[in-house]
Amino acid sequence: MDIKPLRFIGEPIEVLFDRPPALEKKPDCPSGFVWRGETYRIVEELAAWHDYTRRGRMARNMSPRHAATATARGSWGVGRFYFRVRTNGGRIFDLYYDRAPGGSDDRKGQWFLFREMES
Repeated sequence: MDIKPLRFIGEPIEVLFDRPPALEKKPDCPSGFVWRGETYRIVEELAAWHDYTRRGRMARNMSPRHAATATARGSWGVGRFYFRVRTNGGRIFDLYYDRAPGGSDDRKGQWFLFREMES
């Protein structure tokens, strides 16, 4: 199946879990999500991947040796977990969890609806 981007969305979402993930900063695929007031149930996980690339000034704040290790296995607050999913309506979306904290009073990451895909 050839899947290609249909449109960029890039909006924060609320995710739903039938069973909460064991590790909050390394989540599994959610069971559903709420976007613009509508609830979407995930019926199939089509793909999953992660990206531990350090961005911006975070990319320059460690030695090359340590940066290579961090890129391979991650470090606190750095990285994204991506999921390509099919919803109960048959639509295909890419969503991701960004591990970066929202600020000193918000240490958790945030979920985003990245884009809608088409096959």
